[in-house]
Amino acid sequence: MLLTICKGKLHRVKVTEANLDYRGSITIGKELMEAAGIMPFELVHVNSMSSAVHWETYVIPGSSGQICLNGCPARLFAVGDEVIILSLCQVAPAEVRSMIHTAVFVNSENSIKETASYNIEDGGLA
Repeated sequence: MLLTICKGKLHRVKVTEANLDYRGSITIGKELMEAAGIMPFELVHVNSMSSAVHWETYVIPGSSGQICLNGCPARLFAVGDEVIILSLCQVAPAEVRSMIHTAVFVNSENSIKETASYNIEDGGLA
């Protein structure tokens, strides 16, 4: 059995672009990806703060502060929308206790203002 765990999130980042004519994915600034532990081509969950729309897609690295919904999710998310992007992983139950969850908080321009790491075993700060 494997458990699905949230290993990282980008909290309330703003959509900077929505590109309907691209073939798919989400473009995320490299510095945001690194801070949240998100890898290129990793599957992520994107959740809208304004409409509760949920979308799953893969990540491609972009420029600083960039959050661009590409392809069909461009119809679901608008420039300026705040979203939460979740990065999940599957681990054996014995591995859960060693997991660290990282949350990345940004300012109004998607620049990192704070990161917090949480020890999954006790739910507290690592």
